[in-house]
Amino acid sequence: MGKNKLKRFEENLKFTTLFQPNISYPPPDDALKGNWNTSYFKNNNPIVLELGCGRGEYTIELAKKFPDKNFIGIDWKGARLWRGAKTAFEENMLNAAFLRIQILNCYAFFARGEVDEIWITFPVPHMGKTEERKRMTSPRLINLYRSFMRPGSIINLKTDNRPLFDYTLDIIHSENLKLLIKEEDVHQNRVDDEILAIKTTYENIWLKEGAKICFVRFEI
Repeated sequence: MGKNKLKRFEENLKFTTLFQPNISYPPPDDALKGNWNTSYFKNNNPIVLELGCGRGEYTIELAKKFPDKNFIGIDWKGARLWRGAKTAFEENMLNAAFLRIQILNCYAFFARGEVDEIWITFPVPHMGKTEERKRMTSPRLINLYRSFMRPGSIINLKTDNRPLFDYTLDIIHSENLKLLIKEEDVHQNRVDDEILAIKTTYENIWLKEGAKICFVRFEI
């Protein structure tokens, strides 16, 4: 393991903005489940998750734009979470936090109806024939999200992978979900949308390579 990663792991321990629970399997309900607003954020504002947040760029920027909402970035890779957690800690951001867990374990950390919105930004597509269960917008994972989201909650998917975008549209149709926005080229057709204008590090790389960024928003 590189020295840079070890340094980040050590520094992560100091951030009050990062939660790294020791998990047994299957994970028991965490003390924060159902208590994020009362125990951590100290308000009753809506909670928004960024799943597979990586460096937390969307979590941080959304938290800055919407001080009346609480944002939690979730990822399993601590060296990536370091960047977002460090920014939130050093800038004393009271509405941004990060959680180091695998997404499938979210049910142990969020109670039914506790989450209002989800962002999925540039996930691994998992478009192989045997990989559907791993796709972030598969029926399996949508059912997981339902277990801790309130009825009528919103899911946002931003991706450079057109097959995943098309797959998600098919799922929205087959599951009788409500499609709110469908955009095949965000940076061409929605240049005035300040939320979709937020760019991750990898998004900037893909844009330089000529990729089109797709976006879909739907209600579950």
